[in-house]
Amino acid sequence: MDSEHGERPWPEPPVEPPGRGLLDGRRVVVTAAAGAGIGSAVARRALVEGARVLISDIHERRLSSTCDRLEAETGSRPAAARCDVTSEGDVQALMDAAADRLGGVDVMMNNAGLGGSVRLVDMTDEQWSAVLSVTLDGTMRCTRAALRRMIDQGTGGAIVNNASVSGWRAQTEQAHYAAAKAGVMALTRCAALEAAEHGIRVNCVAPSLAWHPFLAKTTDAALLADLARKEAFGRPAEPWEVANVMVFLASDLAGYMTGEVVSVSSQHP
Repeated sequence: MDSEHGERPWPEPPVEPPGRGLLDGRRVVVTAAAGAGIGSAVARRALVEGARVLISDIHERRLSSTCDRLEAETGSRPAAARCDVTSEGDVQALMDAAADRLGGVDVMMNNAGLGGSVRLVDMTDEQWSAVLSVTLDGTMRCTRAALRRMIDQGTGGAIVNNASVSGWRAQTEQAHYAAAKAGVMALTRCAALEAAEHGIRVNCVAPSLAWHPFLAKTTDAALLADLARKEAFGRPAEPWEVANVMVFLASDLAGYMTGEVVSVSSQHP
């Protein structure tokens, strides 16, 4: 089938369910939210669920257009702040922006990540470090900064990180990405134990294949179709399907869950 996002030769996804007020009044910060991937989808879902939202991304120009689109789709306009998660100064500025624009942070959604495909024998130190700096180190910085602010607030909170099934499943040419995502899983579990005494929960999702326009531009169409066939539903997840699980983990419905890695996948070995 043809769409504005390109050809998707797999079954139609279901209709996105309506909001249920799961995050009414919550102050939510979402990283890597510009564009049309999981980050912007979770920002959109948070708005639909009644949250006040601050989105961030390294691409400042795309942030404004994303805010315009989210406002048109939901009737609520998120605040925005540029943030490079590899910079501690930027991460601290993001937390300051949350304090200024939202009055604090109740939910932190960490989506920033960097991929790439290269065999380990050909991988340079720079390629390895670039992926880990964004995907693992960036998640650590944002988790640490959010925890510090939430502890100071004294009102609890929730952090949801975005990992990947690659943290469990071996794949050629993905050693750096898989190592980073496995690290996000371990970081999540350890942070959860430390945060529990403060009433703060830390969980993460591990999606398999999620469709978005950038994926179509960077991945061979035949490979995409083959990966989709391996999913039980014969299609990739839509970004909103991953976002819904992230919002669930941030909500009171997941109040007894912490340190969990939730697979958002229909693919099984």
